Amino acid sequence: MPERLHENLPDTVRAAVQTGPSTMEVREFPRPTIGPDDGLLRVEANGICGSDVEIYRGHLHGRSADPFIPGHEPLGIIEELGERAAERWGVQVGDRVALEVIVPCRSCEDCLVGRYQACRNKQNGHGVTPLDVEPSLYGGFAEYLYLAPNAVMHKIDKSLPIDIAAMYNPLGAGVRWAVDLGEVGMGDTLVILGAGQRGLGALIAAKAAGASKVIITGLESDRHKLSVAEQLGADHTVVVDGPNGQDIVDVVAELTDGRMADVSLDLTPMAAGPVTDALKVVRHGGRVVLAGLKGGREIPVSTDLLINRGLTVRGAFGVDAAANKKAIALLESGRFPLELLHTHTFGLDQVGEAIDTLAGAGEDKSAIHVTVQPHLDRTA
Repeated sequence: MPERLHENLPDTVRAAVQTGPSTMEVREFPRPTIGPDDGLLRVEANGICGSDVEIYRGHLHGRSADPFIPGHEPLGIIEELGERAAERWGVQVGDRVALEVIVPCRSCEDCLVGRYQACRNKQNGHGVTPLDVEPSLYGGFAEYLYLAPNAVMHKIDKSLPIDIAAMYNPLGAGVRWAVDLGEVGMGDTLVILGAGQRGLGALIAAKAAGASKVIITGLESDRHKLSVAEQLGADHTVVVDGPNGQDIVDVVAELTDGRMADVSLDLTPMAAGPVTDALKVVRHGGRVVLAGLKGGREIPVSTDLLINRGLTVRGAFGVDAAANKKAIALLESGRFPLELLHTHTFGLDQVGEAIDTLAGAGEDKSAIHVTVQPHLDRTA
């Protein structure tokens, strides 16, 4: 029999279901029956990222039109766990864990050599799986989430405040994109185009890795984010639009006496200009990481610029286990004032409002890191 943390678990589970563009409704589902190879997570919080906005609005290419439970950054406590699952994952009931989006097969060639993000057999990922895939509860906007046998999870210190612990994904993105892919290291100069939660995560990761100079850009509407960036250790913040907007290439040239940056990271959504800026702000032989999705549009790139400057350009896809492990260590270290990033917490009945708040769709434009805590609406 699976081990349980609490014996009196509810028979039904509430979850927010997306049924169409900008349409969310709360439904009830039977609590899954857990066997020896799987488990059940009591969701404490699910962070919201920019892709949630595009998914919610129906703009993300490749997203199924079938109803599903969104939420791909789940954090929670293991409530029920099978014996073989406990041994395989190295966890026990009562542990706090964070989940990765991808649920790989763990058996194909890509998985066996560590490229599990490229797994061709992956299925039933968190926050992307249609309801007709039983037991339906694969997304983090739910009171409880089904832990499939091949799920990838990471333990996190339970003493961390919930909304801080829920930053594992944006901070993991910063680690992977700036440090693992961008190879930012001791004494380097990094330019971050975009001051959202992942841009701030990249700033934290770069400073932890020893970067000597981090320059981060934002829009006039991002001044509150740039203020947080300064408190987190940014050496220079640059507003690139409005009447007093600055040209980031000129700014970097001035700040580096013409040497330019070692690494640049483009995180801006839907904008073409920052891609060219990312190529121009780095030195000869510099490294460019592209992580900002552009909605499928074709972006013109000067191949002569790439060739003549000997640039290395990398596309950044998601966050892997190595980056998550480093990010969680940073979270647990208490080294950075991460409470500055978290701005809003919502309940399960407010998922649509939470997503719109992150997008700045209403009067409140102050959002940086936003979470949904499913149990705010009901005591388990």
